[in-house]
Amino acid sequence: MHKKKKNEVSCFSEYDSLQNVILCEPRFMRISQVINETQRRYHKENIQVEVAIAQHNKFVEALKHYGIETHILPSKKEYPEQVFTRDIGFAVGENLFISDMKMPIRQGEEGILKEWLNTMGINYIDLVEDQTEGGDVIIDKNTVYIGISERTTAGAIDKIQSHVPDYIIIPIPIKKEILHLDCIFNIISQSEALIYKDGLDEQQYKLLASRFDLIHVSKEEQFSMGVNVLSLGNKKVISLPQNKEVNLELTNRGYEVIEIDFSEIIKSGGSFRCCTMPIKRKTV
Repeated sequence: MHKKKKNEVSCFSEYDSLQNVILCEPRFMRISQVINETQRRYHKENIQVEVAIAQHNKFVEALKHYGIETHILPSKKEYPEQVFTRDIGFAVGENLFISDMKMPIRQGEEGILKEWLNTMGINYIDLVEDQTEGGDVIIDKNTVYIGISERTTAGAIDKIQSHVPDYIIIPIPIKKEILHLDCIFNIISQSEALIYKDGLDEQQYKLLASRFDLIHVSKEEQFSMGVNVLSLGNKKVISLPQNKEVNLELTNRGYEVIEIDFSEIIKSGGSFRCCTMPIKRKTV
């Protein structure tokens, strides 16, 4: 195993300049078992894999165009959800955590990530026995918002806190029908965040409203993953062209909105943030 390089893992926000990210091609993507509400709508027509691969390739090319180093994990037939690399691990500062995933269909994906990390000599913390997924983890400097969902438990949050005692972790319970916190809340700058209000109770909404200038996303655009944009830093975000209201509002606020068609991949319930696992963002 190689010695860990200095600052190989470094993520202190969702909006600093993205440098290094882990992805996985949707080569074996399919809805074989309905595990979220989006899949419930699309499971009969399912996924056109060739289209999904082409869309994912364009996404990766866009990341490379902006100077971002991309790492592609090997695709395995037994893991049809593997494209959503955000969930299998996540960085908090210079700490990399490996998730303990609840859904049997996703269990085992973490082994492929560990193999890659071991090859690269990158250390990690393995969260065993407490269910968690990275889509519920949103970091903003020394504060981490973690969704309490069907996939992430309060026990997991306690475990994460024990490893990062210098961080303030704020649990955010979300409605049962919501897959992950990043489907309804996404911080895109030091002061602004996307929000789908109906995914939270009033207390949690008021908490976030007191901390951020919230950009509200409609029910229709929440379903088409309007919240789940990916920030590249410097007010650049990748978003779906179909989410016109979100994109217009971001443009009006001075963001450069990079539109990429991801319509085939979002049929399985995740978009650009879900399909990326940042391990390094450059802080200014």
